[in-house]
Amino acid sequence: MDKRFFLALLLSALVVAVVPRVFKMTSPAPARRTSVPVSAPGASVPAPVGPTSASPITTAPPENASAFATTPSLRIETTVLTTPKALYRFSNLGAALMSAELLEHRALGRNGGPARVVAPGAPLLRYRLLIPGDTVRLDRLVFQSAPGGAGEAVRYVAGLPRGGRVTIAYTLAPESYVLRVRGTVDGVEGGFLLMDLPPSLISQEGDTIADQRMLSYAVKPQRRGAVGIPFSKLDPGERYTETGPITWAAAKNKYFLVGTLTEKEDAPFSEVRVEGGARTSKTPTLGSATVVEALVDGRFAFEVYVGPQEWRRLNELGRDFENVNPYGGFLQGMVQPFATLVMRLLLWMHNALNLSYGWVLVILGIAVRLVMWPLNQRAMRASLQMQRVQPQLQEVQKKYASTPEKMQAEMMKVYKEHGMSPFSAFSGCFPLLIPMPVFFALFFVLQNTIEFRGVPFLWLADISLKDPFYVLPVLTGLTAFGLSWIGMKSAPPNPQAKMMAYAFPVVMLVFCIPASAGLNIYYTVQNLAALPQQWLIGRERKKTAAAGATPAAAPVRR
Repeated sequence: MDKRFFLALLLSALVVAVVPRVFKMTSPAPARRTSVPVSAPGASVPAPVGPTSASPITTAPPENASAFATTPSLRIETTVLTTPKALYRFSNLGAALMSAELLEHRALGRNGGPARVVAPGAPLLRYRLLIPGDTVRLDRLVFQSAPGGAGEAVRYVAGLPRGGRVTIAYTLAPESYVLRVRGTVDGVEGGFLLMDLPPSLISQEGDTIADQRMLSYAVKPQRRGAVGIPFSKLDPGERYTETGPITWAAAKNKYFLVGTLTEKEDAPFSEVRVEGGARTSKTPTLGSATVVEALVDGRFAFEVYVGPQEWRRLNELGRDFENVNPYGGFLQGMVQPFATLVMRLLLWMHNALNLSYGWVLVILGIAVRLVMWPLNQRAMRASLQMQRVQPQLQEVQKKYASTPEKMQAEMMKVYKEHGMSPFSAFSGCFPLLIPMPVFFALFFVLQNTIEFRGVPFLWLADISLKDPFYVLPVLTGLTAFGLSWIGMKSAPPNPQAKMMAYAFPVVMLVFCIPASAGLNIYYTVQNLAALPQQWLIGRERKKTAAAGATPAAAPVRR
């Protein structure tokens, strides 16, 4: 059987088998929503932070607040601080960051308005202290607001049950989504600060299923690449521990994230513990993750990023934070570098050409095909010559079937006469493999990068989602079939090649139906750009057949 058939079969297997296993389609459980009523009493207004403003809102305490509060005379209060980028809510119950509204991004769900990064029934950050002989849950302490230091937006102070005092202060960066957190623990020797990341993030997307399917934690060990821990990979109660040194850890959904980052490379986190949450449906939407930081002289410091997964902004933060989406699953080593390259290229084209991302993908598809034109031309001609020498090779195999050594020598002689080698059979399929990393990179990038969120193109409202009318998947299948059909014209009869010509377009159609519209745009345009070259090769094959080409064909140019 022709070796090219097995290579083509391998390409189909990559699409049909590998990608669905890496990126499973699941259905999430509905998120549980909680609300806290706002009451009339006010409180003193903290000083503004640079260009930001602050307006505290006194809220009614949760139902179980009496069990948590160790200082009954203090009220549970929520303080709202705004910057040009975001609006943050803090609670003095646990000195916790409760939620963030991202003023430059809108929610695409039914409620509309600014996109909110909020966890169901929990703060975005919750603290505990692990000290000798005890674990203190700071979320059960009602903190008291205190005058802030230089640049601090809000400072909280509370006494510890067994003596001592803990202070937690937040500083806002007006032009970013970064908060700096610093604290002290007085009266205690040694210990660790435990930071609990949110158990989930409430969806802000029109396609809630796709958003919740992306729920995961990510951890960056200092000495190797980022590790993604999807909720779907953890059974209820199953634990995963990443030992230090750790650079950062994050909880994320499709487009937004909450991440804790070390301030200095020489002061990393000690450990990250992750555990699978309870499941109320086939798709898990709850988990837990704890970041451990050692107290140094009773002090701790770290940064918090609460915002969009904008590649350029994450890249500017350094510490490999742009890789908070470890693309590709077990193919990460291959896909991640191409994802970074493709992301840089798309952003550059978008800014340099001043075009929407839809047209950028069109241009990228054409450009990739033009760059590949010489290599494809050479490979297709090598494939033609391989077809012409096939009768000679088959004759040698038949003649020397009983003497394998003689058969190999005669076959090498045939290859040498025509300037070929046994590996020439692979050259016809090699160009097909080269664009595959770009294809896989786009598969992940277009679904996980907020730059494409809500971007319209032609009849599409959002190129990061699938085509609701299935026009693009059909076009992708038709153009793939067109390439196969033109490639079969004037080719020697080959039942295997004919089967693949009909099967591969169907495979691509099935694969592209749930894929993002942007990926369909890119692949359809690339197929259309390849049609002229395929047609020219078909004409060359037809002329060769009409002239009665024999094994005396000219050697392939090297």
